[in-house]
Amino acid sequence: MTESQDKRETAASNRFLNGEANKGEAIVQLRGVTKKFGDTVVFKDVDLDVGVSEVVVLIGPSGAGKSTLLRCVNGLEQITSGDIVVAGQTLSYDQKHLNRIRSRIGMVFQAFNLFPHMNVTENIAVAQRDVIGRGKDEAVEKAHSLLDRVGLAHKADAYPGSLSGGQQQRVAIARALAMDPAVMLFDEPTSALDPELVGEVLAVMKDLAEEGMTMICVTHEMRFARRVADRVVLIADKGIAEQGPPDQVLDNPKSQRAQEFLSEITDH
Repeated sequence: MTESQDKRETAASNRFLNGEANKGEAIVQLRGVTKKFGDTVVFKDVDLDVGVSEVVVLIGPSGAGKSTLLRCVNGLEQITSGDIVVAGQTLSYDQKHLNRIRSRIGMVFQAFNLFPHMNVTENIAVAQRDVIGRGKDEAVEKAHSLLDRVGLAHKADAYPGSLSGGQQQRVAIARALAMDPAVMLFDEPTSALDPELVGEVLAVMKDLAEEGMTMICVTHEMRFARRVADRVVLIADKGIAEQGPPDQVLDNPKSQRAQEFLSEITDH
């Protein structure tokens, strides 16, 4: 990357991070993105834009590459070809540049990945100190504010092992939010939870969406997709089979592939 290009991208990135970008302006852009594992093509020539404050839900059959696509957005998986731009920054795999991209993205996984030897507050505060250099008191204050936001202020001193799965996932969401991301990625965040705990996590995600957080979410929760998504994207057959508003994709799919997939599931 040339110095002038780096300056242009930094200026563009600052617009997104400072809240100066217009609602709907593309904050995530995928252009011709292809991912292979060896000779196996996971997806090919994917084009996708996600606008500021938009909630995009990725659905599709198991093994179609939804989670892989999400992981490519923040560089956890390296794409084979194409370009990904996040908050004005073109993704590259130079470690310094990759860290800069990831600082703009929060990600919540299926597994909670909390440190068992740290209490909830410390789990949320540690990356703030180590990665973005916040002072101890400021990091703790931020942690407590976010715990209140996800309904767990009373668990600030608890350890992960004493929490339910739903509570642990809400802590994981708070930890991701603590880095002040421009975009939040959710990789099937409720798939490891008992059914009665799913609702509390989805409620937090719904609140984030209503607050204007840009979100890309892989989920099998069709009711969540219907109620919260601005756009549903069906990933199948090595690419985007269909996309559009939830009522169009879920109730009146145009493509045969979407019709086949939706006919196979009952929770929509």
